[in-house]
Amino acid sequence: MRRVLLTYLLFLVIGQMTVSAQQITQYDQFGNQIDPSMIPENPDSLHTEVIGLPPTLYQWHISEKLGNRTIVTADTAFTYFQNTNLVEGITGHYNYLGNLGSPRESRIFFERPGPTSTLFLNPFRGFFYEDPEDFYFTNSNVPYTNLTYYKAGSKIYGEERFKSYFSVNVNKDFAFGFDIDYLYGRGYYNSQQTAFFKGGLFASYTGERYQAHAIYKNFAMKMAENGGITDDRYITHPEDMAQGQREYETQNIPTNLDNTWNRNHNFYVYLTHRYNLGFHREMRKAPENENDSIPTWIEEFVPVTAFIHTAKIERLRHNFRSTSEPTDYYDNTYIYTGERASRDSTIYISTTNTLGFSLLEGFNKYAQAGLTAYITHKGSQYELMNRDSVSIDRYVEQEVYVGGELSRRKGRVINYNATGEVGMLGKALGQFRIHGDMDLNFRLFKDTVNVHARASVTNLLPSFYMRHYHSNHFYWDNNFDKEFRTRVEGELNIDRWRTHLKAGVENIKNYTYFDRSALPEQDGGSIQVITAIFSQNFKLGAFHLDNEVIWQESSNKSILPLPRLSLYHNLYVDTKLAKKVLSLQLGADVRYFTKYYAPTYQAAIQQFHLQSEDDRVEIGGYPVVNVYANLHLKRTRFFAMLYHANQGLGNNKYFFVPHYPLNQRLLKLGVSWNFYD
Repeated sequence: MRRVLLTYLLFLVIGQMTVSAQQITQYDQFGNQIDPSMIPENPDSLHTEVIGLPPTLYQWHISEKLGNRTIVTADTAFTYFQNTNLVEGITGHYNYLGNLGSPRESRIFFERPGPTSTLFLNPFRGFFYEDPEDFYFTNSNVPYTNLTYYKAGSKIYGEERFKSYFSVNVNKDFAFGFDIDYLYGRGYYNSQQTAFFKGGLFASYTGERYQAHAIYKNFAMKMAENGGITDDRYITHPEDMAQGQREYETQNIPTNLDNTWNRNHNFYVYLTHRYNLGFHREMRKAPENENDSIPTWIEEFVPVTAFIHTAKIERLRHNFRSTSEPTDYYDNTYIYTGERASRDSTIYISTTNTLGFSLLEGFNKYAQAGLTAYITHKGSQYELMNRDSVSIDRYVEQEVYVGGELSRRKGRVINYNATGEVGMLGKALGQFRIHGDMDLNFRLFKDTVNVHARASVTNLLPSFYMRHYHSNHFYWDNNFDKEFRTRVEGELNIDRWRTHLKAGVENIKNYTYFDRSALPEQDGGSIQVITAIFSQNFKLGAFHLDNEVIWQESSNKSILPLPRLSLYHNLYVDTKLAKKVLSLQLGADVRYFTKYYAPTYQAAIQQFHLQSEDDRVEIGGYPVVNVYANLHLKRTRFFAMLYHANQGLGNNKYFFVPHYPLNQRLLKLGVSWNFYD
């Protein structure tokens, strides 16, 4: 933790030195930062009150392949701030092992990632690991810093997380910064510690002709594995295990594994840039006031075509270590026979380049859509262990895709995007992806209604690690067929009614999954999944009730089990205090899903898989209630939450993953500061 803080202070000093080089910071009599353009050349000759610039900023995501920008809302709202550090997600969609930072899997099938080369990072996506398209770029008129700190429980068994984000503009087009994320979960159960570190640098340039985005990210993830508790009755019926006592100390509950660790070290360097060709034209500027009758003309650059290049280099090293494995815990041992230990490792390295040419939207009245053509090459190398424990098996795969995109992003009523790519050479041969979405906005009863439709068709090989993996207890080389998937989704949003409805259906042929022995398997038939999500929020004065109901149905529950219903409800009071300066939300929320045979977790491959036939248990049917208070004062957000407040009041079956109980009742705190100077 000390090294992390020193690193952060070093970056902060560098950032502040850059800001000082950019402008000499001065302040008025009220402590507001002064805009340098408002400082008189001779301050002694002019006694004028100078007011600082009001801070303004906007943020955006980029598409990973072509670098297209999408403006997003900056994370400054305090509603649901209390849930931002929950591994189960904002509204509780994820199953996880109980501790902060532990692997997780969404119960909502449509939220699960498709085939990825970095299979071992899938359980951490969205919570800790992020792809380039998930990153927030920032443009602001003053330096922007965010510091966020979460804490729960005691120093011995509790959890902490520290996040920082810094961005500064050199000028209106060029910005750069860094972010740091340090997570440490000590764990309330034996051998459950997590220690994660994420650090990165980023820069963006958004000029008229040239635009560029660059990211460097480094992830280090270390977690202890306990294999779950040996007997669920320590949680469900503690009186049977603790000589009649009502509770059993979590630290004393025996677990299946000890001295067992998983480590993932990943980094990537990403660059996307483009050069626009176009022309300048004069545009009439709207008058600033009604009495101004003299028109003002400004010159605007109109891009017509763009040349695009995107590059990404990524490296992942995965290790599994154990020094005292229980007898007969694993079905097979392939490498370190005769030992009760494992020293598994694998390395993945990839280089991806995309070249594109785009005819841009809007350069004249007939160009109502943009058209892009591109070619992508990806070279991947994988290193796996050999049975002799000394040799290394290397696999090299080359993929070449050609693709295109037709898009309309500037329309007021309708926007759409259609992309398609097909594999031409190497492992890509025979693979393809087609995706389309449409966004429609129209007026209804003095309100704007948004309708969103999506459709996709893919024919892709399962990821490399589903086809090949060599380790001490799990060893496979599979020749799987391509997965053929079709998906259709529709979405309806009515903001005035606070109504959101989403429904979709997906058909999968050759579905690939981890079976009851935690080995990759492929089903030769077809599986259908139907999902509907309905959100309806109510407001009566200061009282709010937010609701989310999710219904799912799988046509093959033995291979693809899903809970039929997932519910989330949040009842709270939203009011102002202290002369309406302090915002307060006080309430309680509950998350619940129906019983089903959820996937369990195998530590040796760090993946979720179907439960074995001789040890099947249902999870679900248990509500988790959190009571919280949210406060927002100027640029500071703070929350206090009593997590799992209903622990001990029901059947005590608080498992989100078989044999991995959730933490018991726990006080969680969090604070987030935004600085604009």
